[in-house]
Amino acid sequence: MTQLLITNIGLLAGIDQGKPCLRGAEMARMETLRDAWLLCEDGRIKDFGTGAPLSSPLGGKPSAQEASPTGGGLDGASLSPQGESEGASLLDAQGGTVLPAFCDAHTHLVYAGSREGEFVDKIRGLSYAEIARRGGGILNSADRLHAMGEDELYEQAMQRIDEIVRKGTGAVEIKSGYGLNTDDELKMLRVIRRIRQSAPLCVKSTFLGAHAVGRKYQGRQSDYVDMVVNEMIPEVGRQQLADFIDVFCDEGFFTPEETARILEAGARWGMRPKIHAQELADSGGVAVAVSHDALSVDHLESMTDRDIELLRSGTTIPTALPGTSFFLNMPYAPARKMLAAGLPLAIASDYNPGSTPSGDMKFVVSLGCIKLRLTPTEALNAATINAAAAMGVGDQLGSIARGKVANLILTHPIPSLDYIPYAYTTPIVRETILRGRRVEK
Repeated sequence: MTQLLITNIGLLAGIDQGKPCLRGAEMARMETLRDAWLLCEDGRIKDFGTGAPLSSPLGGKPSAQEASPTGGGLDGASLSPQGESEGASLLDAQGGTVLPAFCDAHTHLVYAGSREGEFVDKIRGLSYAEIARRGGGILNSADRLHAMGEDELYEQAMQRIDEIVRKGTGAVEIKSGYGLNTDDELKMLRVIRRIRQSAPLCVKSTFLGAHAVGRKYQGRQSDYVDMVVNEMIPEVGRQQLADFIDVFCDEGFFTPEETARILEAGARWGMRPKIHAQELADSGGVAVAVSHDALSVDHLESMTDRDIELLRSGTTIPTALPGTSFFLNMPYAPARKMLAAGLPLAIASDYNPGSTPSGDMKFVVSLGCIKLRLTPTEALNAATINAAAAMGVGDQLGSIARGKVANLILTHPIPSLDYIPYAYTTPIVRETILRGRRVEK
């Protein structure tokens, strides 16, 4: 048995509220404890409370107290950890804040090389669509990935994993989609599987063969869809390489009818939808997502009031990607309208080489406040408990609860939770703790 006891926590935040995700006005509430401790055991949260533990493998005999939440009450008193362990260690938080590690529910971080040339093209006035028509964008990344070996692709991706972990991410969804042929899509998914097996954070895998039409199929989109359905999906399914299936359902990419066909084929192999929609235009993607019980529908920069009503009728979680809007100078998803309608909302980084070359979830939280007009509490909930739900791991991650996986952030001492998005470039993460273990610096 291994244990980690964190003491002298100034504020323990993100305590579970007994809901799988938070909706509408619920997102403005976050349960907290002051002057707290937390015990991790065998990778999970064993117990937590105020003051110091009544009895612990490392000593100490203060009394337990009731929780004192921010924005509402938390019923019941804390329990006290029991037992002895040779594998116990102590971490003095020194008045820092402990909260759930970020969950990044939408990334493309397995890719070959950067695309800063297109960044300069954007500065000079070219649009995302214009760059794509000139052979850039997704097809540029597909060409680079085709030429790169699997080991090098893995090594590059692991550098990005290390980066996001040190910035506080404890769970990440990673998509394929830069292969655009069967062999290269499988190569990407094998790399994601290697990351899942070797990295300390939680990794979920998404097959995105319908990210764009591969070069060999230019002008033959229906043939490409046939290939995705009849060749790619069965092979991905046979090798059990993906948890989810995604389609770029948008203007200039895949139609709602094509998207529905691909999602239905994926469902036959056990892959639940998580789709791109309404980024570039009112594409009908939200309707497809809701009708196919997608776990999430992501982007939503061009979503309509009709889309919001559709989402109210289902369980699909809308996921905003404010980093994309920031980098591409695009409109932002209408987050306040979604919350006013009582919807849940997640936010994610969209880490990728073309439209969002950053996986810094703290910055995404800041953008959530500055551009989406979320309060700090709403933005933090969107990046933790709701993001965990949007990647299908809400029962294990995203909040502080006994029995959940101990993926945590310990900050340097900060004045309040509001300081996290306010100080938008300040490195506030002192330690990332994954599965109850401190990540080596």
